[in-house]
Amino acid sequence: MEPARQKLFARLALLAFAVLCSAWLLRLDYAAKISTNVLDLIPAAEQAPELGLVRGFASNVQARVMLFALRDPAAGNVPPRAAAAAFAGALARSPALAEVVVMGDSAAGDALGRAVFERRFEWLLPAWLGRREREFAATGAVPATFSPWLAERTATELEAFLNRPEATALQEILPRDPLLLVPALAERARLLNAPGTQAGGHALVWARIKDSPFTEEGQEPVFAAVEAARAAAQAVQPAIEVRWSGVNRFAAASKARIKAEIGVLNTVSLLAVLGVSCLFVRRIHLLLHLVPVILLSIAGAWTVSTLVFDRLHILVFVIGSLLSGVAVDYGFYIFMQPSRRPDEPYGEKLRRLLKPLLASCLTTVAGFSLLLFSELPLIRQIGLFVSAGLICALAAAMLYFAQLERPLLEGRAFGFLGGGGERRRLRGFVRGAFVAAVAVAVIGPLRLQWRDDVRSLDLPAADLQANEVELRALFGESAGRAIFLTHGATLPEARERLEAFHTFLAQTAPAAPAASIGLLLPTEADWRALPGRLAALGTFAADLRGALERRGFTADSFAPFFTAWGELRSAAPTAEYAALAGGLGQALTGPLALLGNLREAPFWFLTVVEQPAGTPPPAGLQTIGLNQLQSLNELFTRYRWSAMRLSLVGLGLVMLSVFVIYPPARALRIALIPAGSCFFVYGLLGLAGHPLNLFHLLGAFLGVCLAHNYSIFSSDNAASGTAPPAPVRLSALSTAASFGVLAFSRIPVIHALGLTVALIVLMTLAVVELEPLARRAKA
Repeated sequence: MEPARQKLFARLALLAFAVLCSAWLLRLDYAAKISTNVLDLIPAAEQAPELGLVRGFASNVQARVMLFALRDPAAGNVPPRAAAAAFAGALARSPALAEVVVMGDSAAGDALGRAVFERRFEWLLPAWLGRREREFAATGAVPATFSPWLAERTATELEAFLNRPEATALQEILPRDPLLLVPALAERARLLNAPGTQAGGHALVWARIKDSPFTEEGQEPVFAAVEAARAAAQAVQPAIEVRWSGVNRFAAASKARIKAEIGVLNTVSLLAVLGVSCLFVRRIHLLLHLVPVILLSIAGAWTVSTLVFDRLHILVFVIGSLLSGVAVDYGFYIFMQPSRRPDEPYGEKLRRLLKPLLASCLTTVAGFSLLLFSELPLIRQIGLFVSAGLICALAAAMLYFAQLERPLLEGRAFGFLGGGGERRRLRGFVRGAFVAAVAVAVIGPLRLQWRDDVRSLDLPAADLQANEVELRALFGESAGRAIFLTHGATLPEARERLEAFHTFLAQTAPAAPAASIGLLLPTEADWRALPGRLAALGTFAADLRGALERRGFTADSFAPFFTAWGELRSAAPTAEYAALAGGLGQALTGPLALLGNLREAPFWFLTVVEQPAGTPPPAGLQTIGLNQLQSLNELFTRYRWSAMRLSLVGLGLVMLSVFVIYPPARALRIALIPAGSCFFVYGLLGLAGHPLNLFHLLGAFLGVCLAHNYSIFSSDNAASGTAPPAPVRLSALSTAASFGVLAFSRIPVIHALGLTVALIVLMTLAVVELEPLARRAKA
């Protein structure tokens, strides 16, 4: 192609690509497209149903709850009830809030108590009769004696209950409930009761927002409502102090911190690259020619990723911003390669460089493309982002320099190891260094420790976390309590599993009180068996009268119960089980409504146990401990192994491609340098006792791909026994400086990636620099 037509084609192609990317990116709704929710890193269709439930529970239930504590320092331990009422009223008027409850307000609890008592024969009696029938069957007695046995058991338990202090508060209901259906429930329900307003002089307010706390709708409108409510409370009591917490507050702070971190890291990284460039480039201003290449590669990666994925996590773009360190390699290699003769056309020069460029790019892309098969959304998104960015970077570099008159960035000619005499004196040192490196690469990885922690995905927020812990303590949460979630595909299955779990608790931890809102609902089997059981208890009323009289009670004082019992037997309830559960669901409001899901699949119930979490329940109980951090850490450990398998396959594919493109001896060198550098760095981290996680693994994969580039680009020089070309040195040191800056990031993920990549790149550069000396020494 003629030079003029070549330039025109290149400019038109670059312009068209830039316009297409801009048109797509400018029309995006970034708030909807980019997520800051850590739980979005877990697949929506997670193959482990327990972890999927943890994801759904944390995202849709717990995450929407907000906690508030109001206190007037001048009032001492007197809770500011009037200010709390004004605060809650103002908060409830906001359309961003779904529900607001002043804790300690007995209205909701009284309403639930009345509903439970009025429907005790529907909600509580079926399970009570089922338990008693199973206890009687264990005695081996004749079935015909069940009614007298049940009457004696009931009278004995009533007598024992009346000797306890708490019986005084329930004297009014006992004539209507000698079976102790409600009093027995009240003992367990104590664990589910919310704290009152006497929490150290604080008035407590619980609220639930409508929208996800990870969206703009769940943040700014809610924060504005909180400030308006604060003003309303201060109008009643000017000195009032409001402390509050919610997932939306953490999410907003995390987003702000990550944005600030990205800005600082990119700025310092750019300065570090410029500083390194000053060592190798005579005319620094010519480096501006690399900016369009980097921008187009990043724009292409953004465009392709946002086209393919409906929603991406912000970490993809944080990690993807490192693409500039990879994209610049192709620009350096083309821009700094001198022409073989003054009149060499650009096309001829490019054809000469095409083999290492394509080998470097396409083999790396092949490796990263395998990450698209990962289970973890973040890894799939990174795989596509980097693959698309690398292809765009190579294409942009080839086209951009085609439209320049004389594309040459002159480097400074110097070697790191001095002249020939000095190199010979360093011969023994180089040999020893290689032997030591091999020893570290062999021994060190054996001492590696892997520790996956979901908290590495975010910047630490010590102040917000401390505030959260203190607020939850005011609301009654304690490390001495364990919370379990029992689930099922259907409501009857979930309730059946809950019954089995509480039987398991009674056997393994009989001294630990346990409560669940699900115990208000009978199992479907007990509900279906109720009419038959009632029909079989024809003499129970008479048997109970006699048992009560024998213990000194006046049977007629329980006339309200006997009347209700007779009516129940004559018209046993026959409603559908779903309707029974629907009635209970309507009676649950405020915090109690979040203790179970009775409306849609997956159905679940929470159980609070008054003891620290211990050994997980058996899998057959379909019950998991709600230690979400542990659950998510286990999930990331599993994904790390998945990512490791994909990475090994990807690197195997990269190496196989190298052996296809290059002769065996040269291909072996190209393959061994990145692999050896990676093992050496892992060995160093292992010997230093530095724990590794999923993102050290991803950093190693990225580092090996970068090292693979330098190994290819220096292969011709290594074959001739000369030092690597200036583009390799400049690119490697620029990349090491860029990623080295990231190693100082406060985000643990970025720190892990930056540290791993920087060390692998530096080790690779050291090998390709020392390799010529080692070869001559061998000769």
